[in-house]
Amino acid sequence: MDILVIGGGGREHAVIKSLKKSKRCGKIYCLPGNGGIAADAECFPVKATDIGGIVAFAKEHRVDFAVVTPDDPLVLGCVDALEEIGVPCFGPNRDAAILEGSKVFSKNLMLKYGIPTAAAREFDDPMSAIGYLKTCDFPVVIKADGLALGKGVVIAATFEEAQCAVTDMMLSKVFGESGSRILIEEFLTGPEVSVLSFTDGKTVVPMVSSMDHKRAFDGDEGPNTGGMGTVAPNPYYTPEIAERCMREIFLPTVRAMASEGRPFCGCLYFGLMLTPKGPKVIEYNCRFGDPETQVVLPLLESDLLEIMLAVRNGSLTPDMVRFSSGACCCVVLASKGYPKKYETGFEIEIPRTERGEQIFIAGAKRADGKLYTSGGRVLGAVATADTLKNAVENAYRLARRIRFENAVMRSDIGARALRARDE
Repeated sequence: MDILVIGGGGREHAVIKSLKKSKRCGKIYCLPGNGGIAADAECFPVKATDIGGIVAFAKEHRVDFAVVTPDDPLVLGCVDALEEIGVPCFGPNRDAAILEGSKVFSKNLMLKYGIPTAAAREFDDPMSAIGYLKTCDFPVVIKADGLALGKGVVIAATFEEAQCAVTDMMLSKVFGESGSRILIEEFLTGPEVSVLSFTDGKTVVPMVSSMDHKRAFDGDEGPNTGGMGTVAPNPYYTPEIAERCMREIFLPTVRAMASEGRPFCGCLYFGLMLTPKGPKVIEYNCRFGDPETQVVLPLLESDLLEIMLAVRNGSLTPDMVRFSSGACCCVVLASKGYPKKYETGFEIEIPRTERGEQIFIAGAKRADGKLYTSGGRVLGAVATADTLKNAVENAYRLARRIRFENAVMRSDIGARALRARDE
């Protein structure tokens, strides 16, 4: 089968490398891809949000199957457009992708169906929002309703910080129209867990859990980023908690979407907080997480393409999805200054990888046979091992062998997970 993958980051690189293992995999095209992905797929400069261009490419190259991974094209209806011309897809249609496309929709869904989540109020008027803040206990969480590159959430410790966040989102439009409506939520405490899951709209099969590291600097300090590293599995996510999440969150969510006439088929991401009162949903994503995918798929022992086809055809069963009992760590190498201002165009020296090591390229371009940085998050150094401790050590050993000017990385990816394991 010739496969079309939409997107151009480290997540897509991980998906492509996993798809290549399938016996049924033929050519892989990636739109737009990047300089590193070009080593594993044929890349073409069609933007992931250019739905018309994607459809035209799929027609011209007669692709057999498409995998739509980023949030923007999913919310824009890329799956709908491709299915309309007869290209079967892995990914939710536009009606289901609203679960990530609107935080107000997802919050109201959870409240309607009794799915555990933080208490919240929605606002479309900034003065009303600021007035409500005067009645709140702090900290509070301010969320832009729409997509905001994973950065539309502010944890405000004081009224002044919260007022500034409301003003930035609703009046200054720092996230465009995504901030026209906002949620003001109660602040939850507890360990965070990311759980990606395959679902065909009826059956839900969770993948191995993971722990993301969103802050730019060691000790979870600095601004939020798209993710500076991940580990899997997450030691806080015990079998008992997993069973409770399936009963109280995962199945109820899929059933709720079906009841709303929006059956969800694809990868459903559950961002969870393990509070003293039990697991609660922080957020949903309608696709593979980034960089969670980079530690989850290397542990997958099953055929990813066969799973995706079963999801698309409504025939998913739990026995189709098997994961290694080992562990995985991803350390992100970024451009100095990310997520704010940073320079690009520096040559990347990629070492030869050893067994259990992989490098997923996120922001790089190719010129004259060489790779050069072209983004904030440049790549992920990934290692699998029998234990989490060894996976972390091996990932850092690989990361230190990669060279490019102005490279930065956190030095504590996995440290919190290792402490939790020893508690």
